[in-house]
Amino acid sequence: MENSLKMKTNETKDKEQRKALNKWAQNNYCGSIIAGTGFGKSRCGVVSINHVLNVLGKQTALILVPTVQLQDQFRDEFIKWGYDSCLDRVDIMCYQSAYKLVGNHYDIVVCDEIHLGLSKQYIKFFNNNTYDKLLCMTATMPEDVGYKMQLFRLAPTVYTITLDQCVEMKLVSPYEIYCIPVELTFGEMLEYDAVQADFVRHKMWLGPEAFDMAKFFIANKQCTKEEKFHALGFYKAMRERKGIVDTAHNKISKFKEIVYGNLTEKIITFGGLNAFTDKLADSVSPLAEVYHSKKTLKARKNALKRFKDDEVNILCSTKALNQGFDIPNANIGIICGLTSKALSMVQRIGRLIRFEEGKIGKIYIIYVKNSQEEKWLNKSVADLKGINWL
Repeated sequence: MENSLKMKTNETKDKEQRKALNKWAQNNYCGSIIAGTGFGKSRCGVVSINHVLNVLGKQTALILVPTVQLQDQFRDEFIKWGYDSCLDRVDIMCYQSAYKLVGNHYDIVVCDEIHLGLSKQYIKFFNNNTYDKLLCMTATMPEDVGYKMQLFRLAPTVYTITLDQCVEMKLVSPYEIYCIPVELTFGEMLEYDAVQADFVRHKMWLGPEAFDMAKFFIANKQCTKEEKFHALGFYKAMRERKGIVDTAHNKISKFKEIVYGNLTEKIITFGGLNAFTDKLADSVSPLAEVYHSKKTLKARKNALKRFKDDEVNILCSTKALNQGFDIPNANIGIICGLTSKALSMVQRIGRLIRFEEGKIGKIYIIYVKNSQEEKWLNKSVADLKGINWL
């Protein structure tokens, strides 16, 4: 029975992937697929390249990814789906390297996690090189208006499916979210209130469009000392405020409570800052490994291997696990650091709900109540189902 259900799920996923790629082809092989994590976007990228190289008879392809780990994963995807004959004609590069290229031409360019390749720096690749066909992929539409416009100009959306639609179609496993509030300590509360007062003072001076005004004043060399003072103070207060809630002491005790209540499960944890992620791991040592940007590549690979090999059952990260990881046997996530971005939330949930029959992903979000973090949380889960406020 279980195998038949998996087969039905795979058939549904195949059908949806074909539907997405057909729409891309009908749009003159140029477009974006916006699909919830677990849909199979990497397979879409591999299939599109095989079609262009082996069916249309073209010669060169490029895949752009945000991380070295994703470079390796895409090579594995070609082998997994039987398209390894393409590999000698495919370049796989990180956005951090590709933007330096000038004067190259590719028959097809596939951009994975395109929301990370739309900055002014990385967009140079598209301005300085040529291509005939373009496929862009991401989990949700970028929230930044400028990035949205960049993506629309590059590759208009041809197919969209949300995370919850993927759940309803059994393309990924269902999930439940538990939002758990904690209090600041007395000292943290005094510090937070002082920083919040600074933030409000600078925001009131900057006016209703404070964010845009602060950005303008910082970039404008002709601005006055007062304008610069309030612009810099505004951003400084935002950073300090986030730092306080990201590292709230009471998050650690709540984190430990969840971990020790689920010792037989595989758990992925997301901290807000690398130093705090280290603290979370230390609090449950030796059950945890750490995977973040301050660790060497060797240390990160070792941490991921130990987690996959069941030598540890907790993997603590900051942002490095947000995209590109397929860890099907992890079904619990603990989020201890938040932003208001729905994209980050969808990606983190996606790490936990790769389809397995009978599996339910459980996400525990630990946040500081009556703080800016609570507002960020409300915004990041506004379009998701299965939210339980504790």
